[in-house]
Amino acid sequence: MTKRDLVVRISEETGLIQQQVLEVVQKTLDYISEALAKGQTVELRNFGVFEVKTRKARVGRNPNRPEVDVPIPTRSVVKFKSGKEMREQVIKLPPK
Repeated sequence: MTKRDLVVRISEETGLIQQQVLEVVQKTLDYISEALAKGQTVELRNFGVFEVKTRKARVGRNPNRPEVDVPIPTRSVVKFKSGKEMREQVIKLPPK
């Protein structure tokens, strides 16, 4: 599902104009990104939690030149942990 699919679906269900729905969806995503950029945790009940974690520095390998070590610096990454309701719905999916 893309952002466009989401906007169309919400617009059809609520009767709101697609442009208005797009603005609300975009603002929501912008505020989530802004909070994460500040290092804050974003918790959406029944959906999940977005949080910033720090990955330690490590040494990687170039598969084309395995004799050369490539230093990978410490960096921050966004982690997502799904909420209970979402996890329960996903578990019901048949394996592929």
